[in-house]
Amino acid sequence: MDIDEIRELVRLMVDNDLAELDVSDGENKIKLKRGGGDEPVIVAAPAPAAAAPAAVQAGNVEPAAVEEELIEIKSPMVGTFYASTSPDSEPHVSIGSGVGADTVVCIVEAMKVMNEIKADCIGTIAEICVKNAQPVEYGQVLFRVKPS
Repeated sequence: MDIDEIRELVRLMVDNDLAELDVSDGENKIKLKRGGGDEPVIVAAPAPAAAAPAAVQAGNVEPAAVEEELIEIKSPMVGTFYASTSPDSEPHVSIGSGVGADTVVCIVEAMKVMNEIKADCIGTIAEICVKNAQPVEYGQVLFRVKPS
């Protein structure tokens, strides 16, 4: 369980006015409690996760399939997707736009904070997977990029 997953659990607690949340996922366990304020307090940290065996199977992928794969830009948090900085400005990117690692591709608003999402890859926008002002989940694919 990483920090983004914990943030998502905290957001769910606040949004649903939960006083306590206890989650178990295999060896990972976390218990969150909210006190008098709006901010939850982590009572127990997650247990260390075992290494995933999926990395061993990655070597079986055919080279031709890897070359044609698109890079996915995923939402690092739950929030609302915005294609541009303001309603009357142009979108940060569109299909066919070239992007670099530091290119801002969109904004995800979470808990009234506007978070700029960067491409973190180099290529061309091949697909925009969400609509403006659409709610997005943690890990949801926002864009697909053809690597260059």
